Amino acid sequence: MATQAPPSSRRWAALALIALAQFMVIMDTSIIGVALPEMQGALGFSQENLSWVFNAYVVVFGGLLLLGGKLSDILGARRIFQTGWAILGLGSLLAGLASSATVELIGRGIQGAGAALIAPSALTLLMMLFGSNPRELTKAFAVYGAAAPAGGTAGVFLGGLITEYASWPWVFYINIPLAILALIAAPALVPGGALAPHGSVDLLGALTATLGLGAAVFAVVRAPEAGWLSGATWGVLALAAVLLIAFLAIQIRRSEPLMPLSVFRSPNLGAANLAQLLLGAAWVPMWFFLNLYLQQVLGYSAFPSGAALLPMTALIMAGMVALSPKLFARFGARTMIVAGLLILAAGLVWLSFVRADGNFLADVLPGSLVAALGMSLAFVPSLQTAISAAPPEEGGLASGIVNTGYQIGSALGLAAVTAIASAAGAEKLGDTLALTDGFAAAFRAAAVIAAVAALAAVLTFRRAAR
Repeated sequence: MATQAPPSSRRWAALALIALAQFMVIMDTSIIGVALPEMQGALGFSQENLSWVFNAYVVVFGGLLLLGGKLSDILGARRIFQTGWAILGLGSLLAGLASSATVELIGRGIQGAGAALIAPSALTLLMMLFGSNPRELTKAFAVYGAAAPAGGTAGVFLGGLITEYASWPWVFYINIPLAILALIAAPALVPGGALAPHGSVDLLGALTATLGLGAAVFAVVRAPEAGWLSGATWGVLALAAVLLIAFLAIQIRRSEPLMPLSVFRSPNLGAANLAQLLLGAAWVPMWFFLNLYLQQVLGYSAFPSGAALLPMTALIMAGMVALSPKLFARFGARTMIVAGLLILAAGLVWLSFVRADGNFLADVLPGSLVAALGMSLAFVPSLQTAISAAPPEEGGLASGIVNTGYQIGSALGLAAVTAIASAAGAEKLGDTLALTDGFAAAFRAAAVIAAVAALAAVLTFRRAAR
């Protein structure tokens, strides 16, 4: 694909725009948390259906990522990047203006569709801008990776501020000026690229992949409510399995498939994607239950609990930008990923000793900093390996695959750990002893996931990729 990269002096400004995309995609999953009670009263959500304000975004986002990556390869990453921002802005406007629960969920789904176009195209643009210089590429991935925890923490902060001093629709309206900024800045900062000469969209493959992934995420996020052993949960999971098997069969037969299975022949691409999937499965539950421990056991309100996560967020960002690139260049991906996951597991084990009468300095800060260090060491090497291992003409596809893996892993991990925490007492609101037992069980379960991920990296990486 022919591209015309911007001058060197403007590439770092382009990276800021790409990092903004990652920041926004993650922020939109966390900013609504504090606003949910107000939305429930204003829009008439039942207690059972309120979680779908979050889930509608995640289901559509996870289901469309592969298609977003493929469209980036065929139609050009900048075109898809801009289209995604436009769709995200429109979905945000609809979600903010919603006067009923149905319209709200449609708006959130449209936001998820926009994010599914933004995320893989942003990574493709990053590769186009920095792929020719390995040292700069690692730095660029570090900045991109650091934008994710920043977005998660900023979402908690802004959600609390907006809900307290404005009104719930502004948690969506805040996206609109940023989307307009991105649409204006993209043509000047990022390369446009040309249409692929013989590219076509595998519509049947896209349909089966989207419905299959969407059904899988739907079943997992609904399982704690419907029951893991219920017929509804297993019925949807069976449907997801049938659709995904059909998708693989289509990919084998098609001359221009949505996801050529040959892409996984690239050294360590599959291993790096597995590491990203399991990293999401361990990290997101930790962040979720640590926030609950701060609020439901230690008694923090939303804004102070967000502030309590700042040291962890700052360490992740510093580790990804300043430490991880240097160590990656010296030790390679395999060593970095294994070490990072083991350190993450150690931090989670430390957090599992939280107490009902605990405090931030003793029970939260040390373990969260250790876990944050592990995350910062493992994330950039696994992400960069997953993207760099694919051929340049399949960069969008590789971006879609790794984003899909991380999102699916996060959803699966959170659902599984939530079930474990609930069984251990996390459902007993008001009983701090039972809640603490449940949260401790959640941290132990996440630690097991991180340790399994480290073992998987040892077994699956074929060489010490640098």
